Amino acid sequence: MAATSSLQADGDKGKSSEASSKWLNAVSDPMTNIHTFPACMALADLHGDGEYELVVGDLGPDGRQPRLKVLKGTVLRESPLPALPAAAVTFLMESHEPQTPAVAIASGPCVYMYKNLKPYFKFSLPPLPVNPLEQDVWNQAKEDQIDPLTLKEMLEGIREKAEVPLSVQSLRFLQVELSEMEAFVNQHKSKSIRRQTVITTMTTLKKNLADEDAVSCLVLGTESKELLVLDPKAFTILAKMSLPSVPVFLEVSGQFEVEFRLAAACRNGSVYMLRRDSKRPKYCIELSAQPVGLVLVHKVLVVGSNQDSLHGFTHKGKKLWTVQMPAAILAMNLLEQHSRGLQAVMAGLANREVRIYQDKALLNIIHTPEAVTSLCFGRFGREDNTLIMTTQGGGLIMKILKRTAVFGEGGGEADPLLSQPVKLNVPRKTRIYVDQTLREREAGTAMHRTFQADLYLLRLRAARAYVQALESSLSPVSVTAQEPLKLHAVTQGPRPPRGRSRLLSPALPLPLSWPQSRARSPAASFHMGPQTSLQKWGPAPRSSPWDVSSQEPGGGLLRSLFTSVTAGSPRGSDCPGQGWGRPGTTQAQGGRGALRHPDLKVLRPPTSSQRLPEVCGLIHLGF
Repeated sequence: MAATSSLQADGDKGKSSEASSKWLNAVSDPMTNIHTFPACMALADLHGDGEYELVVGDLGPDGRQPRLKVLKGTVLRESPLPALPAAAVTFLMESHEPQTPAVAIASGPCVYMYKNLKPYFKFSLPPLPVNPLEQDVWNQAKEDQIDPLTLKEMLEGIREKAEVPLSVQSLRFLQVELSEMEAFVNQHKSKSIRRQTVITTMTTLKKNLADEDAVSCLVLGTESKELLVLDPKAFTILAKMSLPSVPVFLEVSGQFEVEFRLAAACRNGSVYMLRRDSKRPKYCIELSAQPVGLVLVHKVLVVGSNQDSLHGFTHKGKKLWTVQMPAAILAMNLLEQHSRGLQAVMAGLANREVRIYQDKALLNIIHTPEAVTSLCFGRFGREDNTLIMTTQGGGLIMKILKRTAVFGEGGGEADPLLSQPVKLNVPRKTRIYVDQTLREREAGTAMHRTFQADLYLLRLRAARAYVQALESSLSPVSVTAQEPLKLHAVTQGPRPPRGRSRLLSPALPLPLSWPQSRARSPAASFHMGPQTSLQKWGPAPRSSPWDVSSQEPGGGLLRSLFTSVTAGSPRGSDCPGQGWGRPGTTQAQGGRGALRHPDLKVLRPPTSSQRLPEVCGLIHLGF
């Protein structure tokens, strides 16, 4: 009973996970016996009936039985290949109807063409020049001038010193046993020596149109560090380009007769970029490890390295981003969903995961029963979005993307590496923004000069206003920083309509800048508190800091605050210095004296022993 409930729970869990997945399980057959890699898989409508088929260049279980396999629905057809395949592509050779694509299989030094799954044409790479020393040695062996042992020693010396590599015939002779040397020489000494290169990678390039059903050219990468572009009709070499190393992965964009860009990942750990009419690479990307895959996503080159990481580069070699994988990368390919305009890169990992990335963003994770060795995405049968995978054990897995599935960032499981990016929602550029940008580019220098001129003019005007305020005392600013001053406008009692008052609370004594032009009232008074009677006031000694008789008020400085300037103080007043009167007279305990300034009257404070605990000066000014 418990076992039944456990099985039911597992089944419910599998159904819920399948319902939440973006993929439908179509085929999962571990006994298909397909051993290949991504470069040897292609999808095409080979018969023009709308049914797309899977073309596979199969290596065989032990690498000794290469075959061409074609899967249509559930029917698998096979035909033998003369050598191990290096790449398999489908392309259109002609533009007239009916358009049926041909299959090209690169194997050894040849490209085998199939039409309607029947042999159509065989293209062989042109032979390379033979080393003259090697040719001379074999001529001597042909005339029996040297024995097989001497021939072997001479060929080994040529291989170590000569710049031109040995031919395949010489390399095979160096590998045979001593007892078989004589038979090998007798068998091959009458044959002419040929140095033949082999094909390492292959892809297609549109010839003059970018349409999906346009005629395409074949692009071959060879062991002799060359790239060849073949004509699709005559199979002649249209262009030849040289590389510093042997290419292993190719990606192209554009049209051959218009403009194209070609990226080649080579065995020296570098990616080279070539353009039309360039015989040698224009840009180079130096990787820190060997490349294991190359995919072009829009205008970004995604390179997988054997350091378990994906790198994004521009066509000029600028590195854009890096994503670390949790396991080794075994296969890479492009995922293109035409209905939504989505392009992403798929990476099959050694931990039995297939990860889908758009730039650095992880879109989805697919778990497989075995590690995936090859990937292919496209139309199969009548389904547009089909993912086909082969495993290490030779199994075949097919998944169909749901029509309602939408890939979004973070659509996969939580990434323990926490290296996913946060993409900004940047608004589109408006016409105003573009016009302003163009104007800034064209008149940037003039705009900067105008800004600097306005800034300097603003600073000059501010400095002039500050100096004017200091000279005319328009603002309450102290002359020196050591003697601060605070001015507050207040009103005290009944006053003349034009009278004003200001309260000063400085430290003692206080020098103050006071121009004569400001003292326009007929009289001013300083009121000091607390209030005292007139009998307590008297003339201050000459040594008192409050004494102003020896100072010059007319020079612009009020030397002491503890003085009361008044005119016509009423009799019997409790506080000295109240009232208004004629300028030039002073009332203080019977003491009279004229000041040198006509608008200021000074009443001297008590002696230092009678200083008041609290001082508050009030200036009454009339304008």
